[in-house]
Amino acid sequence: MNPKERVIAALELKQPDDIVPTFELEFQLTEEFFGKSFRNLRDLSGKELDKAIGENAEFYLEIAETLDYSIIRTGDTRLLRKLVELGADREYLLCGEADGTMGIPNGETMVDQAIRLFEKADEVKRDLDSSVDRGIESGKAQLEAGAECLTLCADYCFNYGPFLSPAMFSEFVTPYLHRLIEAHRKNGAYVIKHTDGNIMPILDQLVSCRPHALHSIDPQAKVDLAEVKRQVGNEVCLAGNVNCGLLQTGTDEQVEADILRSLRDGMPGGGYIFCTSNVAFKGMPPQRYSLMLDLRKKFGRYAPSPTSAQ
Repeated sequence: MNPKERVIAALELKQPDDIVPTFELEFQLTEEFFGKSFRNLRDLSGKELDKAIGENAEFYLEIAETLDYSIIRTGDTRLLRKLVELGADREYLLCGEADGTMGIPNGETMVDQAIRLFEKADEVKRDLDSSVDRGIESGKAQLEAGAECLTLCADYCFNYGPFLSPAMFSEFVTPYLHRLIEAHRKNGAYVIKHTDGNIMPILDQLVSCRPHALHSIDPQAKVDLAEVKRQVGNEVCLAGNVNCGLLQTGTDEQVEADILRSLRDGMPGGGYIFCTSNVAFKGMPPQRYSLMLDLRKKFGRYAPSPTSAQ
């Protein structure tokens, strides 16, 4: 299997042939690992824009090849088309971003949003319908440009639990998330639903919406990967769970133990994508991320199945 085939196997709840697939929603350590960053496309036009798109697409490929990623993620249709032109879709699953559901409001709007949920519920639902419609159309455009997978990155949960009660979540999120995912699936996409925080009170609702994978199974919110796998691992692929906080501030011994725990709890039977519990963010010591990838190479391998050995 190549990297793309391995992650598709995981998304389809199968066991890859050899090494567990990996990727990141964002890889922000480009300067630390490669000595360069993506070019900013804003305010560029003409030949200069075309050149920058090409350079960024080639950089996405370089990152994927160097770090052995299975997924290349960008919501930019120009980059998706260029990646297809470069043949990246043969080795890697090209991925976009197309959510439209209601995440946690920011601090400036949280009170007003909470009031609207009670006083103007019908208006909120009309807005959500429109937002999901836009998400569906955005996803369709990215799929037409070459994406085969879509992430949905609205966050629903704090470390202590979801922003909305499970009852309110079932009213203001679940129906819209279900419609969004069903549309993306109908349009041919694999769907990865991301949310940080403690998802356990709404885990059943998230799974009922039929994403192919849930990301990030957040250990900083005390979400237990082994328990989530026990409860829903036969229904949805799980992605993530290496503790970002420990990668930044823990001891080497704590980091290694956490990485090995994620592999041990996530890998059995397949249906698992190994990655951090958020993103490879700026400020994370690069040697810690290198350790994570090194341990994957050493311990993140499946034993050959009887059929693959024939």
